[in-house]
Amino acid sequence: MPAFRDLVAVPRPAELQVYEHGWQSWSPAGLFAAVRPTPRPTREIWQTMAFRPGRPAPATGAQGEGLLAVLDPSGRTTVVSSPDPAAEVASIRTRVEGNRLVVSADGDVDVRVDDRGLVPALAQWADDAARTAGGPAPRSLPAGWCSWYYYWAGVTEAAVLDNLRALDEHGLDVGVVQVDDGHQSGIGDWLTRSASFGPLADLAAAVTATGRRAGVWTAPFLVGADSNLARAHPDWLVRGAVAAERHWDQQVGVLDVTHPGAREHLSEVYRTLAADGFSYHKVDFLYAGAMDGGRHEDCSPLEAYRLGMQVVREAIGADAVLVGCGAPLLPSIGLVDAMRVSPDVDPEPEPPDGDISQPGMRSALANGRARAWQNGRLWVNDPDCVLARPQVGEREAWADHVEAMGGLAVVSDQLTDLDDAGLAILRRLLQPTDPDRRTSWDPTAGPDQGLTVRA
Repeated sequence: MPAFRDLVAVPRPAELQVYEHGWQSWSPAGLFAAVRPTPRPTREIWQTMAFRPGRPAPATGAQGEGLLAVLDPSGRTTVVSSPDPAAEVASIRTRVEGNRLVVSADGDVDVRVDDRGLVPALAQWADDAARTAGGPAPRSLPAGWCSWYYYWAGVTEAAVLDNLRALDEHGLDVGVVQVDDGHQSGIGDWLTRSASFGPLADLAAAVTATGRRAGVWTAPFLVGADSNLARAHPDWLVRGAVAAERHWDQQVGVLDVTHPGAREHLSEVYRTLAADGFSYHKVDFLYAGAMDGGRHEDCSPLEAYRLGMQVVREAIGADAVLVGCGAPLLPSIGLVDAMRVSPDVDPEPEPPDGDISQPGMRSALANGRARAWQNGRLWVNDPDCVLARPQVGEREAWADHVEAMGGLAVVSDQLTDLDDAGLAILRRLLQPTDPDRRTSWDPTAGPDQGLTVRA
């Protein structure tokens, strides 16, 4: 790990707060007291799957990945950030030394001071970062239906078609129907089907015949140890990179997109899905593409990640919608249309072990709120799915959060299970995004407040 060098020192740390921005979609973000440790993974595997692999934070202080801000009681905000996160994302740390808070970084950073307060400072940073990245401006995206939070990996083609019919029966304004994890035969074997699905082209045709976009979930950089791909092409894997020790009941490796054969395979996967009729792609577990390890070509992990994402984009076409999840956030600026900005919502209110990097309504609320300022600036924020069925005890509070975020609205229920109150939630929330909307976050508000959306 590169050495850290001290950058600035701010006096009276007991009066200061630190805004810490984590590495990827599921990493914690928020405003924390400067004299207390910020969230850490409560299990070792979550350092890889929810924080920054290979860059554990010290026992005390904060560690932002490419972005950290220090806020004093007057609103004066010192923003420390990587100038070009497409090329390098510095880890930025704080520590208390006597009566000062010292900020250090292990790479090149810019330091700016803004007297307008935290959110205006972050919004200005986002506007500048988007301009530097040079990607397209956020566009309007349709509301959607997704299979995951009701059917999980047991989804079937019949279930997707049942919900497709229910959308019309209920008159819901849904423009995307997305089949999530469960359609594929294995992790990495994206072009072969599980026993519950026929040809995906037939399903896509049924969706598009209703005037909607057909959506599909994949994890482009993951290769399960039990997959046909891993058995046939072990040389296509990043050496030494383990994206998950045990997920989907197997160890999961990383596709080496710098290998010509692996790169062509990746392109073929997404060209085929596009030809099958899919124009909406949720790409998940993207952190894997930026992991350290031995690659065919000599390049940095971030270069490999961006290369892989560019391959996917070229294969699906500029008009297709690309939604990132589990993604290194700042290196993805300019690459995706929408971005998950929190852990999974989960029908349960509390995350396991109280770890706010893990699925749970409280963790999704906290982290999504703390990244609200990115909406309409870097991408369309994806706060995760609407859960409107009566079995979800906090459905109204979660619906209020999704509405206030002003970003992507995707329902993930079996629609025939919904009561009148659940349908009312969907009729209120399911609408296309407004690309001119900007979302603000009041860091002094209570845990269920503080989000405002303005045109």
